[in-house]
Amino acid sequence: MCLVLIGWRAHPEYRLILAANRDEVYARPTESMRWWPEVPGLLAGRDLGAVGKAVGDPPGTWLGLTREAHGRNRFATVTNVRNPKAERAGARSRGALLMDFLRGSGESPGPEKYVLDVAAAPDDYNGYNVLVSDLESLWWHSNRSALAPQELAPGFHGISNGTFVTSAAPGPAAELEAPQPIWPKVRSGLTELRGVVESDPGAVGRYFEVLADRTEAPDDLLPHTGVPRKRERALSARFIANAIHGTRASTVLLVREDGSFEMAERSFGRFGRRKGAETFNGSLELRERQS
Repeated sequence: MCLVLIGWRAHPEYRLILAANRDEVYARPTESMRWWPEVPGLLAGRDLGAVGKAVGDPPGTWLGLTREAHGRNRFATVTNVRNPKAERAGARSRGALLMDFLRGSGESPGPEKYVLDVAAAPDDYNGYNVLVSDLESLWWHSNRSALAPQELAPGFHGISNGTFVTSAAPGPAAELEAPQPIWPKVRSGLTELRGVVESDPGAVGRYFEVLADRTEAPDDLLPHTGVPRKRERALSARFIANAIHGTRASTVLLVREDGSFEMAERSFGRFGRRKGAETFNGSLELRERQS
């Protein structure tokens, strides 16, 4: 993923509201969101292009939801940290980072222990932001940040390809805060996401509209990530539509407090051409957080 916008316990009827775009080269082999036969209970897209995968391992993913019995649910998503000079060819796939969490069951580590464990080995992967949750708590970690893994409070949160989270408390008056200058697409995306949550939180189509914006940021607001300015400008849009690299999938996930959920995906090809759409509905056994 390259843009993740979240409302976490930000509405009394919803535990989790997510709108996210996955940006990737169009040539990378991918399968759309589906239930995985080799990982019971996992609903996710399938990244078939990861290198260095062990024989017999399932594909990786960029975002997934695992439904387990007795309220042991798992959600995870990842973005890369954009820094071309720091990319290593032999690093483990970031998709595998998610699978290690999503495949867990029973006594497997919860989100806090999981991010603390992966934080102890920051060089196993190229730069990433990871979000993991059991739908009781939500945790963030970046292996390229000086900050320790953090539990995210109820409210609104956004990540892109920097090394930090932008956050705001619930409510329309709360200001967005971040330890670094907020990326324009995260700022505008969270502002629009909050508007949908406050006015019509179940409107899946409106979240897709938030993700579909192709407005590029002005040069004076662009981050500096080590790519040429023209490239930085093209990557500043929420939805990227180019010839070789762009938004491959947009995903909306709504998890209600009664346990019902809807997860929808729209997939795209070169220049943003619509390729397909999938929608899944189901129910989860949600537990309240243990004190």
